[in-house]
Amino acid sequence: MNGSPAGRTVLVTGGSGFVAAHLVRQLLERGHHVHTTVRATADAAKLRPLHALGESHPGRLELFEADLLTEGSFDEAMKGCSVVFHVASPFLMPEKIKDGRRDMVEPALTGTRTVLAAIARTETVERLVFTSTVGAIFGDYADVREMDDRTLSEKYFNTSSTLENNPYHYAKTLAERAAWEAEAAQSRWRMVSVNPGLILGPSLTPASDSGSLFLLDELFKGYFFYGAPDFSFTTADVRDVAAAHIAAAELPGAHGRYIVAAPEMTSFHEMSVILRRHHPRDRRLPRTALPHWPVRILGPAFGLSQEYIRHHLGIRFRVDNRRSTEELGLTYRPIEETLVDHYRAWREQRI
Repeated sequence: MNGSPAGRTVLVTGGSGFVAAHLVRQLLERGHHVHTTVRATADAAKLRPLHALGESHPGRLELFEADLLTEGSFDEAMKGCSVVFHVASPFLMPEKIKDGRRDMVEPALTGTRTVLAAIARTETVERLVFTSTVGAIFGDYADVREMDDRTLSEKYFNTSSTLENNPYHYAKTLAERAAWEAEAAQSRWRMVSVNPGLILGPSLTPASDSGSLFLLDELFKGYFFYGAPDFSFTTADVRDVAAAHIAAAELPGAHGRYIVAAPEMTSFHEMSVILRRHHPRDRRLPRTALPHWPVRILGPAFGLSQEYIRHHLGIRFRVDNRRSTEELGLTYRPIEETLVDHYRAWREQRI
């Protein structure tokens, strides 16, 4: 992004989403003029935080209706924009996906192509910052065992996920590859990809249907009070993910893919231990770690296949996030701060 942030116009797709709402706020705080798209401008619950941001930054936030599956629907929102942050894409946990093609692939791949076509028609666009995921780097946790030093890094692409096996990772991989192919086919705009782990932290809207919020919702509601299953996650604070997007847009030398995740994974049990230090009376938080055998037996009843359990249960790996810290200048919040803020926002939005 050339020149001073003040006065620059940028587009954030899916502005009412978990990550996008934080991104819109940080962009406004940095002096940008922000266009953002939503599926329906009449959705009061989802749009309340955006309207509040608009009121606190008069004249610098504009909302547009756009549908990822409708060709041309992003053209008006993109007019005059120098940077496009393509954030809009569904994230559902495996047990919440009913139809992989309809729920995941069409919004992710077709939606990306819709946005790319609008970029091709908009001469002012200089850079695309694409919200991907670490799931476009690996399919199952077991895949990382085949990587150099058993460490996750940006040089790999997911080759194991399919429409039937982990359709979310499959869809995001297809979408990111399509975006890189579009960038390679022209010379006007450049692309940078942000590949976060499981995104946690305070949500600005109680109406978000993000899969990461659903996952912690289960923990907070006591689904695992009997014991925490041995699943671990690469994690990133939503505020750090938003900051990474802005650095990817503003730094002239930013290029390629950037993993945005802490170097060490965090398990359900570790999350619970952290939260119980701050909320010792919350009996819904598990006090023990669950052995593997009951998870293998009961997992299918909760929507987890034996193949998923075999490729994820008890598996941990390290994450190489040096590009994000050394090139984007990102400083990661401690996981304790992220979880405590996530829990506080969750409680406040349910009062």
